[in-house]
Amino acid sequence: MTDQTTGPRTYEAATGRLEAIIKRLDSGEAGLRETLDLVREGRDLVEFCAGELDAVGRGLEELRLEELVARLENG
Repeated sequence: MTDQTTGPRTYEAATGRLEAIIKRLDSGEAGLRETLDLVREGRDLVEFCAGELDAVGRGLEELRLEELVARLENG
């Protein structure tokens, strides 16, 4: 689910597209211009995925803090 104008909508879509890009590059069939375009798209997808992972990590940290506060209040 990658849209060229808005980018991937989900982490899963981005990783799926990255896999397709890697397969295409590994095939050796991409020309010079296509290779450049694929590498640029891949870089953008990696940045998107890193941002998604950071956001999930922050969410998990917040959940742990809330759990800790609840334990302290109850015990």
